[in-house]
Amino acid sequence: MLKPLPILAIALIVLFSACDQEKEVPSLELEQDYQPLGLGFFWIYEVDETIFFGENDSETKKFFYRDRIRTSYLNAQNEITFIVERSKSSNRQNWALELEYTMIYRDNILLRTINNESIVALVFPPNVGRIWNGKVYQAEGNDDFEIVRVDPPMIPGFESITAVRVNQEDLDDKITIRDIRYDVFGKGVGLIEQYAEVITYCSRNDCIGQQLINGGRKTHLKLVGYETN
Repeated sequence: MLKPLPILAIALIVLFSACDQEKEVPSLELEQDYQPLGLGFFWIYEVDETIFFGENDSETKKFFYRDRIRTSYLNAQNEITFIVERSKSSNRQNWALELEYTMIYRDNILLRTINNESIVALVFPPNVGRIWNGKVYQAEGNDDFEIVRVDPPMIPGFESITAVRVNQEDLDDKITIRDIRYDVFGKGVGLIEQYAEVITYCSRNDCIGQQLINGGRKTHLKLVGYETN
């Protein structure tokens, strides 16, 4: 006659069985390494920026940004929130704090918040053709972002990196506005290029359609160094 197992032994058997079942569940490969996040990670960008003040009046500057993840914390939703410190330099030696922003993995997205403006910068896995509402967390709440291609980036030193390009806006009516914005993310690297050109054209009767710039800004970030280990 078999003796009944002690309650403790039964509990241990159930526990180990549950663990074995968890191990057998395959994990979804989200490819979050297109924007790796971790304490101490940093990226250095060469920046070309032109500010347009009016017709034939502009100012161009060249400088560097260093984005460094300085700390993290758990927010009210129990999500790890990474705080990124952005510093600015003219020579890559002397750095001055420019601003801080946050990045969060939320479900299958990358949420980036700069100056209290949150955008869904990337979705996982980042497949070509994916479209999502990049401004779902903003009051205006509707702006389609799209992964348009996967190509080696045209950034010196990073040509061998697998990359995805996210088109945030691609508009130029050649009459009133030009709005071209995109991010390029490299696998195992993170953001390697960012382009934003938002300008308005002169729309007076004597100049409409001539593409004379009335005002705006063009900013181009290109990665020159990073550390994600």
